[in-house]
Amino acid sequence: MKLALVSTLTLTTALLSGCSVPTAPSAVSSLDAIFTQPVGRSNATRIPNGSHVALGVVYSRNTQANREYLQDYQANAGTGFGQSLLVQEIHDAYVATSKPDLAVDWVKASLQRQFGSVTVYPDMQSLKAAKPDVVAVIDSRSQLITSRSSDVESRVSADFYDNQFNYIGTAKGYDARALSPVWADYKRSEEIVADINEQQNVQVRALQKFDQSLNNLLTSPTSNVSMINNIPNMKLY
Repeated sequence: MKLALVSTLTLTTALLSGCSVPTAPSAVSSLDAIFTQPVGRSNATRIPNGSHVALGVVYSRNTQANREYLQDYQANAGTGFGQSLLVQEIHDAYVATSKPDLAVDWVKASLQRQFGSVTVYPDMQSLKAAKPDVVAVIDSRSQLITSRSSDVESRVSADFYDNQFNYIGTAKGYDARALSPVWADYKRSEEIVADINEQQNVQVRALQKFDQSLNNLLTSPTSNVSMINNIPNMKLY
């Protein structure tokens, strides 16, 4: 009986390690392809918000690539050699914890609680034509479990600009966890499912931290908020 259990676990590990789960794309600057000229520093001491303020939103290339990555993750989880023998609970956990729109839907809902209207535009040209009161560039990126790595991380940010496209401040959230190898020989399917479920908890914690950061940003002078610090060669006047 014990030998049969070991054999089953080993077989499951061999089959599942062949799954073609995508890896996260490389990150780029959150402002890549957003602005075509240097960004200035706004004179505003606070970010305008409230029921009378219109917010225009654009998604960064990272956010767009992240959504595609999560769509591929869902589609490919459980494919490859041995697909027919994949434990259904494991496949379901992969799908449930890689929702492509979790971050953007959460952030949009958070912004809608703070501004009178929140409109997402396909590009900066459309946003500039609409002339909103405030602009936000939403950047999000996740790294989920693969057959080669059980390190999970999630980050999300919103860079705010005034109606002249000068930078005011940033709200951001980040969380990460290094899990034990998902496909270790000693793990039962229940333990594997629990680890996969943890990757959604990481994403949610990052978003909760974003909400805290957003609240602090909107209720504190922007002089207390660090300026963009992750954009190489970006001039802020």
